[in-house]
Amino acid sequence: MKHVFLAPLIVAVGTLSIATTALAAPQCTDKPQSEWKTEKQMKAEIDKMGYRDIKVFQVSGNCYEIYAHTKDGGRAEVYFNPVTGEIVQKNEE
Repeated sequence: MKHVFLAPLIVAVGTLSIATTALAAPQCTDKPQSEWKTEKQMKAEIDKMGYRDIKVFQVSGNCYEIYAHTKDGGRAEVYFNPVTGEIVQKNEE
């Protein structure tokens, strides 16, 4: 009888672990924030990359994260290394 209730619990915990991992920000840098580009510098670089209409610009873990539009008008969520300005992860529609 105990096994009947235990199996769904194990599945639920495993699913929650996977979902939490998927939502976590990537690892972008191990440098202190004092070495990061300023928001103004980073936004200038992001603009040169073709991202427009930034809705959100925030620090997420040790990354800069934006929600914006691509040059083609699609939506984008992008994580940047705040020291180098390189894209670490992006999701574009």
